[in-house]
Amino acid sequence: MRPGWRSLLFVPANAPQRWARAHTRGADCIIIDLEDSTQADAKAAARPFATDAIRTLASHGAEVIARINNDPAFLAADLAAIAVPGLRAVVLPKVEEAVELDALDARLAALETAQGLARNTFAVLAVIESPRALERLAAIADGPRLIGIALGSEDFSLSLGRRPTPLALDLACSQVAYAASARNLMGVGMACGIGNFTDLEAWSAEASRAHAMGLTGAMCIHPAQIAALNTAFAPSEHELSEARAILAAWETRKGGVVSHNGQMLDQPVVERARRLIQSARA
Repeated sequence: MRPGWRSLLFVPANAPQRWARAHTRGADCIIIDLEDSTQADAKAAARPFATDAIRTLASHGAEVIARINNDPAFLAADLAAIAVPGLRAVVLPKVEEAVELDALDARLAALETAQGLARNTFAVLAVIESPRALERLAAIADGPRLIGIALGSEDFSLSLGRRPTPLALDLACSQVAYAASARNLMGVGMACGIGNFTDLEAWSAEASRAHAMGLTGAMCIHPAQIAALNTAFAPSEHELSEARAILAAWETRKGGVVSHNGQMLDQPVVERARRLIQSARA
């Protein structure tokens, strides 16, 4: 089953002062980062911190994943550091084609065998960060071990040569949402950059738009952004109340449809209400 992660908080691997208490911040998932937050000459020194972070946070009951570098110069050493008990998934950035996921699957299988772990102990979250990758999304989304597909809005916008705004990113968000939903995967992303953690009103509005597109959660870089994601990507009390009322009205039907608050209810509407309630219980 796919996780129900609404908020995925990045913390740099080489910043123990930041990840030591990350499990108390309210995020559904913590991403230990060895990629963008760590310069090339500091990556080797950061790997032991990543191992410690995964073990420490998992011991507190946190859902922990780790972003590695999708670069042959770093990938194998990154995997050796993070593929330890307590890791839920590997975040593979800058995925361009499905063969990269096949290669990662083989590497993870070897690490699992070496450690006496069950096959598929480590899942994968694939990050789409270029228009070229978006063209290949269907093949990528069928890759092994996937629990989700994410849109890397900052790098995608860089590839596009535009700022990370809804005009540039809405279509990509929708495509990620569709591909993820078709395969019962998480669809992670927002049609904006994730660096602004002061304008929380705008952040909240974009999170709500992402949810309306069909996405299931988003990544963030600051604890101040978490609450808005947890709210936007979960059913509101009003939505749950309306869903319960729809199911109750459906039980009174005498034929195939029934009227409720001026709306004609049929099977798809009822099923949507049922799934909404189930998602709140998950």
